[in-house]
Amino acid sequence: MARQSANNGRRPVIVVVSLVILAVLIFTGINRRRVVTPVRAETVVRQEIASIISTNGKIEPIDSFEAHAPAPGTVNKVLVAEGDRVKVGQLLVKLDDAEARSQAAHALAQLRSAEAALSGIKAGGTQEELLTSRADLTKAQAEQAEAQRNLKAIQNLQQSGGASPAELEAAQGRVKKADADVQLLQAKVNGRYSSPEVARVEASATEARAAYAAAQELLHHSNVTAPFAGTVYQLPVKAGGYVNGGDLLVQVANLEKVRVRAFVDEPEIGRLAKGQQVEVKWDAIPGRTWDGTLTRVPTSVTMVGTRTVGEITSEIDNTDRKLLPNVNVNVSIISARHDNALTVSREAVHDVDGKRYVYKIEDEKLLAQEVQTGLSSLTRVEVLKGIPEGAVIALGAINAQPLRNGMDIKVVER
Repeated sequence: MARQSANNGRRPVIVVVSLVILAVLIFTGINRRRVVTPVRAETVVRQEIASIISTNGKIEPIDSFEAHAPAPGTVNKVLVAEGDRVKVGQLLVKLDDAEARSQAAHALAQLRSAEAALSGIKAGGTQEELLTSRADLTKAQAEQAEAQRNLKAIQNLQQSGGASPAELEAAQGRVKKADADVQLLQAKVNGRYSSPEVARVEASATEARAAYAAAQELLHHSNVTAPFAGTVYQLPVKAGGYVNGGDLLVQVANLEKVRVRAFVDEPEIGRLAKGQQVEVKWDAIPGRTWDGTLTRVPTSVTMVGTRTVGEITSEIDNTDRKLLPNVNVNVSIISARHDNALTVSREAVHDVDGKRYVYKIEDEKLLAQEVQTGLSSLTRVEVLKGIPEGAVIALGAINAQPLRNGMDIKVVER
């Protein structure tokens, strides 16, 4: 009976202990099931967003002039330095032109001789030759007239029996000879030279003119002047130096407006249009941006290394002339821009089965919200529909765990 009472006394204790253990197990199970994920978050805001195509390019002048040595020679004078602003017509470089002047003088003498010969041949000869030929023609014409008168007299005498047939025949022969002499001298006066002879003299005159023009051109290019106002941006020669024919002497450009030439990857070409805003940055001047306009869009594509690209050009305002020809720059083409757009970070947008979602945070839980998007920049996405301004959305889990609808979270970074 005593043992039964003891057992009855321990029974409530066992029940209490069992209940405590059960409660602990239930509480532990609940805590295990409710895993809270730390996440980064942001607020949906309105701001300007631009769709940008980024590439790199090279600066080149739009209005440029470069002079090359017309022939081998020595640089006599260099009157400017790189970076100098020059006026139209200003003398820049002067070559030793002694040889050029000599060639020009020789060519001029040949030209004058050839033109005199051409003038003479067109007139039928020199003045002395023409006077002699005309005198000979006058004499021959007089002899012709006398022979004709003599023939007529003999013909009259023959009718009366006063002249023999032999005398008549001799008179007729003298007339024929006189006629032939007159015809020959007339041809000599009026057409002394044959067509091939005239052509040869004309060719010589043409050649002499070309030689003189070439000599004048050589002389002209021995003194390099600026064809327009601009900046000297390349000057590889020095006074006293020797240059070969074709060597660069000087380059001048108007640098107040320059061209940037760049290449755009094929998938981006369809977003390009003439007139789009272009921004240029140069690593040599950090923080500075130059503005311009897209002037040429690709009309074909080509391979550059492993890339399939199209060539574009843009005109860039460079009024302070800081951008220099041939430097490499970073190019941003703004294909579209929206002001006061509702935007979220790129990493907040998730693509699932062809649809786009963001995860809205409500009561420390994630709620998947389908959204419609518009423009995209490098870091932001425009939201057209699906999430209100001011909503708090998740960016990503601190522990890199994938986000899912209904997930328990705790915002640890905003």
